[in-house]
Formats: sequence, C-alpha cells, structure tokens
Amino acid sequence: MFLLRSSGILCASTRTRPLIALPSLARRWYSTSKPHEPLRILFCGSDEFSIASLEALHREHVREPRRISSIDVVCRPGKRVGRGLKKIREVPIKAVASKLSLPIHEIDTFRGWTPPTPVNLIVAVSFGLFVPSRILNSSTYGGLNIHPSLLPDFRGPAPLHHTLLAGRRTTGVTLQTLDVKHFDHGVILSQTPPLPIPNPDSCTVPELLDLVTPTGANLLVEGIQKGLFVPPLEDVGPTRDDASLIHAAKITPEDRHVDWANWTALEISRRTRVLGPLWSNALAADTSGKTPTFRPRRVIFTEIEEVEPPKGCEMLVVIPGVPFVDNTQPKPTDRGLYVFTRDGKLIRIRQMKVEGEQNADAVRAALKAKMVGPRTLRSGYTPFYNPLQ
Repeated sequence: MFLLRSSGILCASTRTRPLIALPSLARRWYSTSKPHEPLRILFCGSDEFSIASLEALHREHVREPRRISSIDVVCRPGKRVGRGLKKIREVPIKAVASKLSLPIHEIDTFRGWTPPTPVNLIVAVSFGLFVPSRILNSSTYGGLNIHPSLLPDFRGPAPLHHTLLAGRRTTGVTLQTLDVKHFDHGVILSQTPPLPIPNPDSCTVPELLDLVTPTGANLLVEGIQKGLFVPPLEDVGPTRDDASLIHAAKITPEDRHVDWANWTALEISRRTRVLGPLWSNALAADTSGKTPTFRPRRVIFTEIEEVEPPKGCEMLVVIPGVPFVDNTQPKPTDRGLYVFTRDGKLIRIRQMKVEGEQNADAVRAALKAKMVGPRTLRSGYTPFYNPLQ
C-alpha cells in the first residue's frame, strides 16, 4: 500500500504497481511536448541576438539533458582589421561558446563541410550564411530560426531597422523552420503577440534589440520544450501576402543618401536616428586654374535639427535641397546653414564633414570647401551653387 498526496489530502491506494509522482516541470513536459529523440543541436550564430538564444539553450541542456543532449556551435572565422590587418576580430559568439565549453566549428561556407558529429536539429539565429538543403535534410528535425519581426512582415536581414524606419509602434518575434530554398520563408511555428515598442518616436536599434533579444531566446526554448519542430508541423502564421508587407533589405550606404525631392523632415529625422549621419553631394568650386571649375564632394551631416524658418528666407522653400547660409546675423558664429525639405520644413545643419576634411561647423566647412559664391560675405541668404544631390 502506498500513500499518495492528492490535493493536499493523504489517501490510501491498493495498486499493485507503484505510482511515481513527477515534478511539476516534468509533468508539464510530458503533457504538452511531442515525443522526440534527445536533441543534438548544431547552433549557428554570431552576435548578441544569437548569443542570448545559445545561452538559453545551454541552460535548458543543463536542466534537461534528456531533452537536449548536446550543442555544437558554428560561427564565421574572425576577420583581420586595423592598420596592416594585423588584428583579428572574432565574432562575439565564439567567446561565449568557449566559456560554455561547447564544441566550436569556424566556417565561411557550408560547401564541402558536414558536421563532424551527428546532429538532429539545426538552429540558426542571426547567422548570415544560408544553411543548405544537404545539411537540413540530413537532420531528423530540420532546422529552426528566430526572427525579430512578426513574419511574413519584415522578411530580410534588417528587420529592426526597417521596423523603426516604417514608424511602427509595435514589433514581435517569430519562431520558424529553416526553409531549404529561401531565407525567412519557413513554417511559422510560434509568434509573440504584438509587443509595444518603448518610446517609438525616439527608439533606436540598440534599444529595440534589448527588447527582442530575451524575448526571442524565450520563444526558442519554449518551442523546443513543446516539441513544435516534431512533424506534423502546425503553421500558425497569418496568411498575408499583400502589398503592405515590407521587405527588410540589407542596409547599405545608399540608405543614408538623402533624397531631397521625396523625403520629408520626418523621414530625414527617422533615418538619422535609425541609420546614423546622412550624406549628400554638393558642388564645390576649384579655383586653382585660370577658369573656375566645379566638382561634386560628399558631405556628411553629423548634427542636424528641425527649426523654425528665419524671416525672409521663404523664397528658398520652392526647391527642396537648396542649402543656404544665413548672413543676417552680425556675428559669424551665429550664422547658420539651412535647407528646406520636400514638405516645407527647415533643417539646420550644425555640423558636417566634407569629403577629405575634418568634421566642423557647417558654415565654416561650406566656406572652406568653396560651396558658396562670393556673395557669402553680403547680408541676406546665400544659396549653394546647386541643390544638394
């Protein structure tokens, strides 16, 4: 006879086979998780976003080795940087994997490479390399990925940047399978509800990363605890494939090139906040020869702000992108460099860096680069030779 505790009351049982009381965690696992083999995970990662997921998986491995029996880590080789390329910058996840005493495999391509030990689940988080079908098909349970958006919206390598550039007030995280042909086209296994973006009008990419990083790690471990990767898979994603979806393409320097004809002041402000200093081209005079010539030079706007237009400059609002110097102030230090945007708002450029020069006060930089004519010393508003391009 065995004494079993039920709802806090001792009762007797005359079963001939003993009943083993399971801990609450184990009961929850057995009741909600699909049965599967102990997981031998090949984890592919690189940065802080993927590090959080790796650490969460490792904690689960230590707590439940019957669920996760081993973790191998794949990362990109370090890159030579600095003067003479003498220093090697390792990807951040390598140090974390080493600290956790996990096997590390450094590869720059999957071509000709196979995991040295048998694995049955691939996990790729912020990795950058496409895991080929040869690797995925050799894994019993295929592959999993954590993506910091509510797919299918913001597919692509830069979802955080494009979420903020689109002015969204909420974000989310998705657990999906790894597709054998395309990035971010796997089966959606789980998603968070829409998550409010903290201070959406001033939020930066690092601040948004702080929100989605632990959320993504928790979603991954929860998906593994529930066995969502075990066939048959259940696709819980929304059936959206319309024009409102945004592709989160890779961020390039051209994304910081101001389009004066089409960008509003709000667009310029957002891009500065999300992407960093914007740039444009301006004509500069070359008076070294007998006849002055002009050549375009790149200017980087390191400090800008939206301001109220000074009196008398309204005529310059007609063409957006025409920068002008305010000579109405008696002191040169009080003079400003301004430019109107497409929607008639005025931007003051306080600091800028002209190609080949140091960052400096915008008016002084423009004068030194000879981007304005001799009328600069007169009163009024002196425009540049040509609109910014």
